[in-house]
Amino acid sequence: MWPRRVADAPTLLSMVSTDDASPFKPPQGLQSMNICVFCSAAELDEVYTTVARQFAELIGKRGHTLVWGGSDCGLMKVVADGVQGAGGRLVGVSVDFLHHKARAGAEEMVVAASLAERKALLLERADAVVVMVGGTGTLDEATDIVELKKHGMHGKPVVVLNTAGFYDGLRLQMERMDAEGFLPVPLPGLVTFADDAESAIAALGA
Repeated sequence: MWPRRVADAPTLLSMVSTDDASPFKPPQGLQSMNICVFCSAAELDEVYTTVARQFAELIGKRGHTLVWGGSDCGLMKVVADGVQGAGGRLVGVSVDFLHHKARAGAEEMVVAASLAERKALLLERADAVVVMVGGTGTLDEATDIVELKKHGMHGKPVVVLNTAGFYDGLRLQMERMDAEGFLPVPLPGLVTFADDAESAIAALGA
């Protein structure tokens, strides 16, 4: 039964099985990954949804699992639809005050008590992170994940899918931080900016 509260989950590390019994297998030569996507829950223009759908379909077709915020609305729904429609699996981490928006039909759905706990669980369950277009919540998630990587708290690939130049300002700011000595780790070691779906999936090695 789901949604399950975090306290009800048997273990926070119980990831999706990739054994021979699983019907979702990556193409030969590719290793299955749990790819976390941070993105907006708002209804967005086609210029953004098209690229998000393309990336989602690549996740599904290559046998990977989507780890996402669990909501069944806006760009989150577009991504979940794309992954599931292409044969991938869904692992959602919703949050208590938004659990009524959680997607039905996900292979797993956990409900965190707070946004901070949700971010921690999403990162814990992921092998890699992709940041799509979004608002202040997505920006918070993106900077938090990069900050943790800067301090050696994780070594997972982080890719910003910079659709239609949406994150040009963020990239410029981070490049300035790097150039002027604000980052103890060179920017390319923290985050990769990709302009399209194919470049993003390639940056993950997926």
